[in-house]
Amino acid sequence: MKLPRDLSGEELAKLLRKYGYEVTRQTGSHMRLTARLEGEHHITIPKHRVLKLGTLNSVLRDVAEHLGVDKKELIKELFG
Repeated sequence: MKLPRDLSGEELAKLLRKYGYEVTRQTGSHMRLTARLEGEHHITIPKHRVLKLGTLNSVLRDVAEHLGVDKKELIKELFG
């Protein structure tokens, strides 16, 4: 499955709530999300209108690694 080309940082943050991530702080144009399931995990997402594919891919890879799932499965669950 292909990654969406028009996903914003805020939309991604909303999608990641499904996995226990919550915005814990915002500095400038970046949001810090924290998940407390399966140990504490932090990710930073830019609050841009459209995320670059490399940034989106990196965030999803990090989340999948933390959750112990395949990145392709995570993408299918989020955008499928």
